Amino acid sequence: MDMSQHLGARALLRFTAPSIAMMLFTSIYGVVDGLFVANFAGKTALAAITLIMPFIMILGTLGFMMGSGGSELISHTRGRGHGGLANRYFSMIVYVTLGTGIVLAAVGALTMRPVAQLLGASGQMLELCVLYGRILMVSLPAFMLQYAFQTFASTAGRPRLGLYVTVAAGMTNMALDLLFVGVFGWGVAGAAWATVASELIGGLVPLAWFARPNSSFLRLGRPVGDLAALGRVCVNGSSEMMAVVAISVVSIIYNLQLLRFMGPDGVAAYGVVMYVSMIFTAVFEGFCMGAAPLMSYQHGAANDTEKRSLMRTSLAILAITGAMMLLASQLLAHPLALIFAANDRGLMELTETALRIFSVAFLPMGVSMYGSSLFTALGNGLVSAALAAARTLGLEVGSVLLLPLLIGPAGIWAAIIVAETTAALAVGVLIRWLGPRYGLRDRRPFPAGQMKKSTSNALVP
Repeated sequence: MDMSQHLGARALLRFTAPSIAMMLFTSIYGVVDGLFVANFAGKTALAAITLIMPFIMILGTLGFMMGSGGSELISHTRGRGHGGLANRYFSMIVYVTLGTGIVLAAVGALTMRPVAQLLGASGQMLELCVLYGRILMVSLPAFMLQYAFQTFASTAGRPRLGLYVTVAAGMTNMALDLLFVGVFGWGVAGAAWATVASELIGGLVPLAWFARPNSSFLRLGRPVGDLAALGRVCVNGSSEMMAVVAISVVSIIYNLQLLRFMGPDGVAAYGVVMYVSMIFTAVFEGFCMGAAPLMSYQHGAANDTEKRSLMRTSLAILAITGAMMLLASQLLAHPLALIFAANDRGLMELTETALRIFSVAFLPMGVSMYGSSLFTALGNGLVSAALAAARTLGLEVGSVLLLPLLIGPAGIWAAIIVAETTAALAVGVLIRWLGPRYGLRDRRPFPAGQMKKSTSNALVP
């Protein structure tokens, strides 16, 4: 799709649909992983995976940072008409991501046991945490590449590539979950090896595709040795990395609070809530991932009219989607809890209650997530990172620590509502404050046809 053209709501949804579908499918096969563990390995195994997963996600955050920060740099460079340089930036980012992933995998394998102990694991849960985590280190570099390439696929104008690879990886994961966990009875180890296989497909297949001659206008080749540009990628992508780190830290705090107030059942219920919420939030993540290169391109082309149109259309889509998600999650809370915890009535009731409270946060969540994505696309990684950190590390951690003292254990589930609502309001304030600097706010009336004229003068890739 030509990024220089004007995109209304329908065209914007069509452009972002592959990214949304990609993230949805990624979430679905993650949920299937949890379903098999919960029903075939038991709630202790589910609690173990829930406990160690935040540490694994922290190790993989560099993939998020390189993907989002690199997408902004590449799209902005192309918008200015420097396609060759954008291609060399792309190669540099991919190689750095792969090399760093190998180093982090070794560090993760060596530190898995002490980290699991610090997170509160002991006895059988500790051994399951270590087993699951160390197996996943095999595919950590590919996992990091997978998330970077999901963004780069849209940046390269090939969003369906990311979707196809994700579907292949997901089908592999689900089939191997059925075989390893359901048939062979390998439990946590089986789920881990199924995930490893899917991540290898998700990371290495796009790597091979982009190495092919004439694969797209982005192709792996000779990188540019530009440390300043790499620093820009890291700074600008730090918001997405911070968001994942923050979510992981928040998950750790949640787990510690749940162990304190509810015991292992609380951690297992939180695992179910996270699996379910992954599906809903994947829509927001996929939309933001798909729309960001469009904003970066128009920013590089200095097309303020189209930037305003993209922002307003995106916010409207996300607000409507949030309302629909809230309604759906309330209707589906009981059957979802039943699917995961049918064999334990107490856990099922706890999970249903948690889902009903937690899901209220979907209403403002899309707007709060779009704020970080917007400022990353505009090249302001510091504001984006600050917004992401405040949304999770500040607001949500503070709420999950304070609310249980004020209203009891239910406050743990309600913490995210406070955090997301406050963050969405902050996004509105930041757009109003910084909007004129980026051409996002202009009170002057636009003559009829100005949008069309402005778009036609934009740089065409």
